[in-house]
Amino acid sequence: MAVLKWLSICLTLFCQGTAASKPCRWTQFRLGKLNDVSIDLLSDMGGLFPLMCAEENVEQMFPEDLYKNTEGEDVSVVALEAMRYVDQLYNNSLTPVTWNRTKLNMFQNVIYRQVQNLELCMMGSVDTSDYLIRTEGLKTYFGNIAAVLKEKNFSYCAWEVVRKELLYSLQFILEHNSDSLLWANRT
Repeated sequence: MAVLKWLSICLTLFCQGTAASKPCRWTQFRLGKLNDVSIDLLSDMGGLFPLMCAEENVEQMFPEDLYKNTEGEDVSVVALEAMRYVDQLYNNSLTPVTWNRTKLNMFQNVIYRQVQNLELCMMGSVDTSDYLIRTEGLKTYFGNIAAVLKEKNFSYCAWEVVRKELLYSLQFILEHNSDSLLWANRT
């Protein structure tokens, strides 16, 4: 009986270790697709950047260096943190009434699904040595985005600036996820 218990523990540990060492299949096949859908929804719900907001536009803030030297699960860990912040930003603040509400709701749903699935994929994965640096960088980045909204009293133009910035961020994540998949498929 003790031998069976020991074998069961060893098999469980082996399976968890194997699962954590390979990229999650969901990130390989669905993350890019859902991220692409979220980009389309974010773009469509507000249309082109309004000319009346040009003066309030800010310089691009996205910390591209967070993605340097990331591959495989590393990209997924950074994407998870970014998606959590996007989810939080759109669920805790009032958004412009002029946006297409159906597309906004669909966008929020797609972001939520990405967070949920990435969390499942990351269960049991080992944090990388620079994970805390990346987390702090994303925290600062999304803190700056929230500050823009607060500073401009959550105005229509402030939300348009944020939407433009997040479009860039999500496209960057999509590109790096695709690059990571190409690298993973070569190995």
